[in-house]
Amino acid sequence: MRFNFKIKADREFIEKEIERFKSSDRRRLMITGEDYYAGRHDILYRKRMVIGDKGELEPVYNLPDNKAVDNQYRKLVNQKTNYLLGRPLTFRTDNAGYYKHLSLLFDRRFMRLMKNLCKDAYNYGLAWIYPCFRDGGICFKRLKGYEIIPGWRDFEHTELDYAIRVYEVVDYSDNDERIVERVEVFDESGIHYFELDDKVGLVGIPPYHSSYILAEPDSDGFDGSGDNGLKKEFGWGRVPLVAFKRDSDETPLINCVKSLQDGLNLILSNFWNSMEEDPRNTLLVLVNYDGDNLGEFRRNLQAYGAVKVRSVDGAAGDLKTLKVEVNSENYRTIIDIFKRAIIENGMGFDAKDSRLSGGSPNQMNIQSMYSDVDLDANETETEFQASLSELMWYVEQDLRLRGAEGNEGVEFIFNRDMLLNEGAVIDNCVKSMGIVSRETVIANHPWVDDVVREIDGLTDGGV
Repeated sequence: MRFNFKIKADREFIEKEIERFKSSDRRRLMITGEDYYAGRHDILYRKRMVIGDKGELEPVYNLPDNKAVDNQYRKLVNQKTNYLLGRPLTFRTDNAGYYKHLSLLFDRRFMRLMKNLCKDAYNYGLAWIYPCFRDGGICFKRLKGYEIIPGWRDFEHTELDYAIRVYEVVDYSDNDERIVERVEVFDESGIHYFELDDKVGLVGIPPYHSSYILAEPDSDGFDGSGDNGLKKEFGWGRVPLVAFKRDSDETPLINCVKSLQDGLNLILSNFWNSMEEDPRNTLLVLVNYDGDNLGEFRRNLQAYGAVKVRSVDGAAGDLKTLKVEVNSENYRTIIDIFKRAIIENGMGFDAKDSRLSGGSPNQMNIQSMYSDVDLDANETETEFQASLSELMWYVEQDLRLRGAEGNEGVEFIFNRDMLLNEGAVIDNCVKSMGIVSRETVIANHPWVDDVVREIDGLTDGGV
């Protein structure tokens, strides 16, 4: 779709899409995922309530109201991200020159980008890379999931017709600091720039419109003389946003565990409150108290550790206690149940699993412990592999502009970070020599990070 913003209907369509997205459950879950990862949980906004005089709940301010956050969700996201991308992503191609070009592009900064993108995919369900040109070459910009409104061309969400980006910036114009809402509309022709005004809607701002590629190669490519090939603007012929999905349903991970995380926080907070309510763990029975009200009684008890009683009509004053026990084992049991439920519903693993105890666990026990996180990683990797293939289309266009080799097959390898019984793996590698290729054996050896460099070392006479 190509927008003509001189037509009122196009502006109204974009404004309605933004309004619909802002109030959607999908965006709310994305923001919740980011908040919970950062430790901003619902428990922090809870008020302690009691039943009031009219039988309705009302806030109370004279009781302990602790707010404990045990952020198992963050641990789950980090666990999954590091399992899939904790070790650098590697790639394999038969063309040495092509491999060299890709090595320069897919450097450590790209690996960091991929790892952060994986966290976004778990927090938002959908993460985005914007391939753009900077300093005459391609680079990749990460965009937050809750900023992008995708207009999909197909039911499977594989091809974009258009996309809208909505984000806030701080504007310092006229010596005044204010938050403004920027809107960028992506279509096949380029990017259209706006601000969103509460009263008048979309207002165009400079540069109003720009194409995606601000360069044209001359006969020598981008390294030529003169103006270095920077002649005019071009487009990709498609919307240059690549979606990286957590799964085919684009569901944020928080959707699977939020209620369990909230329950864990609530139990911990209530236990903390109980521990601070030591005077309230004992019910006090007063007989002929020498005071006006219970507030004064509590104040005297806390300040002096004593209260005054009196005799009335021959009945002696007295203070009796009824002990209320707080059983910490009950809390501990419920906390353990919640933590196990978070691991199971979030498809993670327990690093303190009993299968790892007892000295040297065998590989079957390790694989059993990782089975859930491995299943979930399989689905995420399937989506990421498809997205990387789409990203490679832009890399190929960049290589062509530079006059470099392209159109070569490349295989991306996710080196999952699983505990290994290295001795058993190495033994299997040795036993596989002569049955499978040397390259396959080296690629599966636990000490090898760069297969090509390792093979070159053997070829040069290394051991």
